[in-house]
Amino acid sequence: MKILIKEVAKSCWQVRLDQHAVTFRSEAEALAFTKTLEARLHAPHQIPDRQQRAAG
Repeated sequence: MKILIKEVAKSCWQVRLDQHAVTFRSEAEALAFTKTLEARLHAPHQIPDRQQRAAG
């Protein structure tokens, strides 16, 4: 996933995630969002086994 941060207007920052954009009031908010997103993307994920998927 490609993540870009840019200022789109005075006091308006945008984080672009491929084709999706999220707008923030400050660079600090945009950076915090990006940091959280990247941490979640890099976190270990467990793939459920067949039994768990069939029961769910």
